[in-house]
Amino acid sequence: MTDKLTVSVLGTGIMGAAMARSIAREGHTVRAWNRTRDKAEPLAADGITVTDTPAAAVEGADVVLTMLYDGPATHQVMREALPALRAGTVWVQSTTAGLDGLGELAGFAAEHGLVFFDAPVLGTRQPAEAGQLTVLAGGPEAHRLTVAPVFDAVGARTVWTGEAGSATRLKLVANSWVLAATAATGEVLALSGALGVDPDRFFELIAGGPLDMGYLRAKAGLIREGRLSPASFAVGTAAKDARLIVQAGEDNGVRLDVAAASAARLERAAELGHADEDMAAAYFASFPENPEA
Repeated sequence: MTDKLTVSVLGTGIMGAAMARSIAREGHTVRAWNRTRDKAEPLAADGITVTDTPAAAVEGADVVLTMLYDGPATHQVMREALPALRAGTVWVQSTTAGLDGLGELAGFAAEHGLVFFDAPVLGTRQPAEAGQLTVLAGGPEAHRLTVAPVFDAVGARTVWTGEAGSATRLKLVANSWVLAATAATGEVLALSGALGVDPDRFFELIAGGPLDMGYLRAKAGLIREGRLSPASFAVGTAAKDARLIVQAGEDNGVRLDVAAASAARLERAAELGHADEDMAAAYFASFPENPEA
């Protein structure tokens, strides 16, 4: 293995673009592709080559990293890239694809001789831009040294979870907590307003105790100060993840009422025009008759 790698990043949305920049900062050669090329073009200023097709991005790459919307989108893009993929290429799959989606992607990798790593990340826009994500990584131990420089570039910490699939299972569990906390934050603020309670009184009440959370205060601040754009994690994407969590529960005999309610709140917020705002904008789902309450 050489010290520096050629890394292809497929999907340059909020997370993919930040991860591409972090990898380039470490001196690796980075090629990037996005379905809407205009969204990838700013990466050229960071020394990243922007390509017109997935195949052009992956040709000769040591590592291919996918950070797309969902499993089907990832499968389609990898099929487009297939003519330029060589057997033995390492594929780092970071899209939150769900269990069924991940199984299909792992099958595609096995069929075409790709070395598959299941590697979703924890963190949002700011830690991604700073290269401070937490990488959850499952895959073949024999190839860890190949992917370690990529994980070190994008993350402050790599949690090795075992075989491919184990990282996605842990990510779904973690996201179920994130979504529940986000929904609860919005409801606390909505109920405070409805009952004429100053939210600051609530925050004073829980300050320093076991009910206090930095995440609660951060998301509440976004809502109260109207700082919902640009999104750290968008309502539309969070709704997709919530549906994947509910499905994973159903498929394994567990009823997840809070996750289902979170999915419904996020979907209502999206219908009210907040799909591209931070997921804290699920707050507006409490006011279906008055979306700007």
